Parts: sequence; structure tokens; C-alpha cells
Amino acid sequence: MDFGTSKLAENKQVGLHLNSQLAANGNSTASVSAPVSDVKPKKKICCACPDTKRLRDECIVEHGEDACTKWIEAHKQCLRAEGFNV
Repeated sequence: MDFGTSKLAENKQVGLHLNSQLAANGNSTASVSAPVSDVKPKKKICCACPDTKRLRDECIVEHGEDACTKWIEAHKQCLRAEGFNV
């Protein structure tokens, strides 16, 4: 499952909306916007991405950390999409 893609697209859309608002207000720096990674998280990190967190944790308990890089990276990607710098 790719939970991070929709959140990333949403964050980009917000950035485009802000750019259009700046341009409408006559701001000549409309091309400058905050990068997606600068979005402030809306949740605590412990509460973000519960699905990928659960899959990551179950995999690590059953198979060890080395065998679970796919789930670890999926969870990190989800957290980044939520605005966390991990």
C-alpha cells in the first residue's frame, strides 16, 4: 500500500494553491513556496501512519529488523508525507 503518495500530492496541491494566492495578491515572489518537507505535522509522530507502523512493528518482531527494510522505508515515507523530518 502506498499511503504516502496521496498525502504528498495533497501537500503539493496546497503549495500550488498558496502560489496562486500570492500571484493574485500581486506578490512578485509567487514562485517561492515552502517545500513539501517544511509542512508542519498535524499529529504527534506516535499517532501518524498507524497502518505502516503496525506492519513495520509486526515484521520486526517476527523476522528481525534486517528483513523488514521494505516496511521500515514505507513507514518513513508515510511520516515524511505527514510533515515529519525522518
